[in-house]
Amino acid sequence: MTTPNPPAAASAGPKHASLVLVALILAAAVANLNLAVANVALPTIGRAFNASQAELNLIAVGYSLGLAASVLYLGALGDRHGRKLMLLAGSALSLPFSFLAAYAPSAEVLVAARILGGVAGGMCYPTTLALITALWSGSARTRSIALWSAIGAAFASLGPLASGILLRNFWWGSVFLVTVPIAVAALAMAWRHVPAHVNEATAPVDNLGGVFSIVLVGALILGINFAVVPNAGTVLLTLAIVTVAALAAFVIRQRRAANPLYNLRVAARPTFWVAAVAGIIVFGSLMGAMFVGQQFLQNVLGYSTVAAGAAILPTAVLMVVVAPRSAKLVDSIGSRRTLLLGYVFVLLAFVTMLLLWKQGTPYWIVALGYAFVGVGVGFAQTPAAHALTGSVPPTRVGMASGTADLQRDLGGALMQSVFGALLTAGYAREMTDLIGASAQASKVTNGTQTELTKSFSSAADTASRYPQYASQIDSAAKTAFLNGDQWAYTAGIAATVVGALVVVVFFPGKEREAACLAEYHAEDLGPAATTGPAR
Repeated sequence: MTTPNPPAAASAGPKHASLVLVALILAAAVANLNLAVANVALPTIGRAFNASQAELNLIAVGYSLGLAASVLYLGALGDRHGRKLMLLAGSALSLPFSFLAAYAPSAEVLVAARILGGVAGGMCYPTTLALITALWSGSARTRSIALWSAIGAAFASLGPLASGILLRNFWWGSVFLVTVPIAVAALAMAWRHVPAHVNEATAPVDNLGGVFSIVLVGALILGINFAVVPNAGTVLLTLAIVTVAALAAFVIRQRRAANPLYNLRVAARPTFWVAAVAGIIVFGSLMGAMFVGQQFLQNVLGYSTVAAGAAILPTAVLMVVVAPRSAKLVDSIGSRRTLLLGYVFVLLAFVTMLLLWKQGTPYWIVALGYAFVGVGVGFAQTPAAHALTGSVPPTRVGMASGTADLQRDLGGALMQSVFGALLTAGYAREMTDLIGASAQASKVTNGTQTELTKSFSSAADTASRYPQYASQIDSAAKTAFLNGDQWAYTAGIAATVVGALVVVVFFPGKEREAACLAEYHAEDLGPAATTGPAR
């Protein structure tokens, strides 16, 4: 059942469509910026707290962790209790958590603030796409999704530049305040212009399934991060057991619930699950490339925080430029071929980073890698979101929007975690080998070796205490970092190839896609409602 609102559902767009879309894009921008603002500040934060690489990884992925873990459940709550209400609550709650992160007295408090901020983002972020799907139709919806995706991703790419400018003039905590004015503006515009109660569900929410989804995603992401923490075997094993148990409980619950949180029958549709997997890899590639790339620019090439943030501008510009063309390609050649076009450019980006990003690399090569990322994400994000939202009934758009958001959040968290884990492992291994091969190896104590292998920022601190060895430590740290980032970029190439193969094999072509979506729509309107148990 739905809450009726025929005019909004039947028209191409809502009243004051431009203002509504701006409000939704601004609300999404709060989450998009928060996903990226920490990356540029990581070296500075590392020095301020003497943080390990594992702690820096958690600070970087903390927001994604909170958002990814909560987005499915909170999206369903929005479908049932009011998407506008959830949008306003999330925008409002993002403010105190931003201040908590900015003034965190320790790395642990900062991680907690980032996770809580992600949960606030989980309240408002999924409702933005759900509202676009409910309020627009036809080609107007495709264009709106393209703008929402492109501008949102561009905000994420501009996060490092904004952070760099703030870091040049203020303390590291200022980067977490950049979203405050945007959140205030989004809150005001959403309150005034966004319609309420459009195609919302009346069936009860699967709260138990929501709890299982939070535990599942949270344990999975934390487990990846703890995989590289020394002497954390017990914690890692515990998280692995929790992840497997939560996955089993979630699947069983969704098969038995009268109104499942995540309808597995709908999720099994090729246009849905392939688009979800494709989006996770594409958006994860964007966040992973920024996560490692920002540290590479500052640690290896010696860029300032502002220069490192500005270096990523080609990504932001090209995502916005390419997105309208992507929307047209979806209509002309279909989602499958448009997705594959995006994958080609993402692959070129990682190959560029793997082969050409070295010590002394000129900026034009850095810009080339980021440009490929921007074009790839610009082409891929619209077909992924379009396929997801077109595969579900109107009353379950929270499931589609939650999955679309999960692409970005889980993809970003997973890829940053995987990239961070590989970077940490590769750095530590190479630094250990370099220390062992050094003529000064006998003079290096166990404590000093631990500091040197902990992270690049820790090695830099050690170099400042031993100026007579500073040049050797700096050179070794850069060499070790470059070894670690090669591991990360290789993983990015592997993930991109696997994702492209999944699209080629399982996603239907243009004509078949249109037939599938029509078939799903007819099925959803029939007596077998998608709110029933999966079969």
